Amino acid sequence: MSANGIAGAKQTGTTTLGIVCKDAVVLATDTRVTMGNYIAHRKGKKLYMIDDHMGMTIAGVVADAQNMIDTIRYYARIYKVEHQKPMPIVSAARVAANVFFSLRYYPYIVQSLLGGYDLSGPGLYNVDLFGTMTGEKYASTGSGSPIVYGILESGYREGMDVDDAIRLAVKGVTYAMKRDSASGDSIDVAVIDAGGFRELPLEQKEAALKSV
Repeated sequence: MSANGIAGAKQTGTTTLGIVCKDAVVLATDTRVTMGNYIAHRKGKKLYMIDDHMGMTIAGVVADAQNMIDTIRYYARIYKVEHQKPMPIVSAARVAANVFFSLRYYPYIVQSLLGGYDLSGPGLYNVDLFGTMTGEKYASTGSGSPIVYGILESGYREGMDVDDAIRLAVKGVTYAMKRDSASGDSIDVAVIDAGGFRELPLEQKEAALKSV
């Protein structure tokens, strides 16, 4: 994830991923923030809770990404007040896609993954800076994504349980951090299921790392 717009327009330096598993979605990111070849921050936040049942990862320009997060949070809360139920994941992804598309001539430099659990079960959507929205079983964004896709495509299986998905997510980000200089330092992981959004504590992440 880049800390300035010029660097962000050239490349998206980060690693994020999402995995749909049995009854849950797992999201994971690294924490390194870069500005060109400069490491601007080692503990940057790239994984956010949008609502109790939904999360989002970001790759790109920090200010643009934070603005998009605030926008989706706003619409998710308005939806909950008006309909007395949480916003479906696909609807939140469509909001993001519409905002990106409306700004396509002066785009936010952001690649986002929106994932969560609603009445339809677990869902994951990849939304790019021009408003393209695709539903995915697994996805990755950022400069580390080519490495991650090699891990996901060889390790993913339909209906895998949450623990296996966590291990696969940690493995993907870990391998990206070893090969991509713009990714590194540490890993954030969240699980979203019928019980809501929860980030993994340090000891659970360390246990997953030992299995990589």
